[in-house]
Amino acid sequence: MGRGRRDKVLLTIEQRRRLENISRNGYAPAKKILHARVLLMCDEGEQAIDKWTDEGIALALNLHRNTVGRIRKRYLTQGEEPALNRKLRKKPPTPPKIDGATEAQIIAMCCSDPPEGRADWTIRLLTSELKKRRVVTEISRETVRRTFKKNQLRPWKVKRFCIPERDLARFVAQMEVILDLYCSSHCRDQPLICMDEASVQLLDHLYKPIKMQPGQDQKEDYHYTREGTQALFMFFDPNAGWRRVSNRDHRSRVDWAEEIRQLLDVDYPHALKVKLVCDNLNTHNIASLYEAFPADEAHRLARRLEIYHTPRNGSWLNVAEIELSILTKQCLARRISSPEKLEKKLKAWEQERNKTASQVIWHFSTPDARVKLKHLYPVFEEEEMADSNAPN
Repeated sequence: MGRGRRDKVLLTIEQRRRLENISRNGYAPAKKILHARVLLMCDEGEQAIDKWTDEGIALALNLHRNTVGRIRKRYLTQGEEPALNRKLRKKPPTPPKIDGATEAQIIAMCCSDPPEGRADWTIRLLTSELKKRRVVTEISRETVRRTFKKNQLRPWKVKRFCIPERDLARFVAQMEVILDLYCSSHCRDQPLICMDEASVQLLDHLYKPIKMQPGQDQKEDYHYTREGTQALFMFFDPNAGWRRVSNRDHRSRVDWAEEIRQLLDVDYPHALKVKLVCDNLNTHNIASLYEAFPADEAHRLARRLEIYHTPRNGSWLNVAEIELSILTKQCLARRISSPEKLEKKLKAWEQERNKTASQVIWHFSTPDARVKLKHLYPVFEEEEMADSNAPN
């Protein structure tokens, strides 16, 4: 064969072994394998068996002659790696679809109130509003979605939280009283009881539901009838794992006082004093006993009752809420049509729940609160500033 080329490719033994491994292993990219074969056929060193021209290599590998020449020239000028790997094409930078001013308007509109009649912004709604208000003449929903993602905007998601009251000193004072109470030991003569209230709506089926069968889910009609509401009173002993829940037509002072009398005289008749944790409703005080009963009876009950109020916006400190949440999921997540049926189902749940004697073991203490909730302590910032200004 004729030579037909000026520059020679001279591969060492190690280079040939490496290129042969690449061309045979089958794991490298197809372009890299092809370029390795081209370099092996271009070799004119002592290890080369045949001498190939560019035309012969191109014909054997089904390539153009100029492609073979470019690979050989890249090896001679730049080295082995640039000759093996495919040269990446530099793509021209894509101009942004929207500029900074338009993006700022999209963010401002997304953070504003949605149009009248809409609960929140959606990508489709915001895209149409941008065109309607002539912020842009043309924009796609994908561009709006990328703007949301870039700026971490999620208008369809709402986080709920409880803001402590403005009087932080009062909040932390009441909080520490409750925390110390939970972390203290309690005997049978002075039990710790947590109570909370809730309301439930009574609903009845307009049409009889169809029961579940193999291969068929239970079905019930969307229509229902309202049968009134009931007030729930939950009493929970977190140390003994005992709870009692009852339903009443109202949640007045008299209702609360009657529930307290049942707690003291029926549930804990031998207790010298009951420590009651409840929230800050105006019915949860000793005055309700005097409104419901004669003075002698109210005084007798009040002497055996010690009330601890959770701070405002601090209902998370009342563990009775845990039991109410479990009650809602396990028992009340269905339609109940009458107070009698509700009472029957509550008693069945109460008996089954008391068999397990599930307790609540409280670990969050006052020292923990002073670390994790230090932003609630009004004097904390002054102490930190004094420490930072103190000489070393």
